[in-house]
Amino acid sequence: MAATRLIALHVNKGKTVAQCLNERLDYSQNPVKTEKGELISSYACDPETAAMEFLLSKRQYQQVTGQEYEGNIIAYQIRQSFKPGEITPEEANRLGYELAMRFTKGKHAFTVSTHTDRAHIHNHIIFNSTTLDCSRKFKNFFFSGIALQRLSDIVCFEHGYSIIERKPYADRTKRTEYPKRHTVRNEIRSVLDDLIRRKPKDWEDFLRLLAEEGYEIKRGKNIAIKGRAQQRFVRFRSLGEDYTEEALIEKIFRANVRDSHRQTQQTGIDLLIDIQNRALGKGAGYERWAKGFNLKQTAKTLFFLQQHDIHSNEDLERMTNEAVTGADQLLASIKEKDARIKEIEALRQYIFDYSKTRKIYLEYKRLPKAKKAEYYELHRAEIELQEAARAAFDQLPERTKLPTVKELNAERTRLIRERQVEYAEYRKIKADRTEFIRAKQNADVILRHQEQERDVHQREKR
Repeated sequence: MAATRLIALHVNKGKTVAQCLNERLDYSQNPVKTEKGELISSYACDPETAAMEFLLSKRQYQQVTGQEYEGNIIAYQIRQSFKPGEITPEEANRLGYELAMRFTKGKHAFTVSTHTDRAHIHNHIIFNSTTLDCSRKFKNFFFSGIALQRLSDIVCFEHGYSIIERKPYADRTKRTEYPKRHTVRNEIRSVLDDLIRRKPKDWEDFLRLLAEEGYEIKRGKNIAIKGRAQQRFVRFRSLGEDYTEEALIEKIFRANVRDSHRQTQQTGIDLLIDIQNRALGKGAGYERWAKGFNLKQTAKTLFFLQQHDIHSNEDLERMTNEAVTGADQLLASIKEKDARIKEIEALRQYIFDYSKTRKIYLEYKRLPKAKKAEYYELHRAEIELQEAARAAFDQLPERTKLPTVKELNAERTRLIRERQVEYAEYRKIKADRTEFIRAKQNADVILRHQEQERDVHQREKR
């Protein structure tokens, strides 16, 4: 399901056409939002120089026609937003490209930038208001927005995705809750958590791993880091109390401590009761423990354990491992389906090329040697497509029957639907995995403090 909107881009007051084009294209191609530029595609232009190419076409338009468009529109933008969890970023970019090509009929240069910084994946499609031959301008006709939405629905339906259900105006409700926005700081916290789980030897080893991930480190009174997509350094202390230098050093220490003490817990002790007693202030050494651990974290951990009916550290560890493994397996399955879909699309194109150029190729083969060279030059493109298709068919396993286009389309539709289900499940499991890991870390800290108190109490008795 995709919602669309067509926006005319005008020249802002006090700015030139070049400045306005650069600003619009730079925003749409922001590397932080487009996975470092991997989710950008284009037609009849280079994304890096699209602004200058658009501007040049407008100057040629004035020379060819001798007139300037009074509307002062420099380009058009299509925003195409997909339902959360229904589509992958790569597939969204492909659908955005197809929508732009069919809407402009291939007469306008455009760029497609897919943003993943929100819960809903969305495309920013910017196409030049001037045609490729510089003889016309795009006419924003009546109800063009409705036509665009219908075309988007058709593209989504053809590729196996849902379409927007039409509702009467009286039945529509205004959105009041919005998903949390993904930020650079959230990305840094996620990277730091991943590095901690790799169990670095010490603080310097941790910084070394961080540098290998592409982060620049600035040492000083407060250490700061900067990733490839960042414009400024970010201090560890500004990421929250769980990510200060002291807190990270403590996490590194805990990651390297063996679990032997935790594995020797007395059987029959309920983890929920143990943590609840500590949160309520029961037991010796409560005040000393409360100063070293955040009570809010304890409350969150307790609520999480109650929600998932976890009553032992063994169950918590098992469910944490299952969440981590399940997310990895789903991601691997999604990648396998993506690879197979690409193979199907390539094979389907080879079948089309083979069927379209077969007559010319057979005629070429029947000609005498003296006439082949001349015929080849006249039909070079068709013959090369035929030879490429035959070479692709030869790569298929022996005794494998070439599938029909109908069979390939059916398999592709099935894989896309399965991938949609898996991707939605992956997003949920990925979020659950983070919560399980955090609950495990908090429970480990609480239990470790309890064991230290027992050891002190036993030594005092002696």
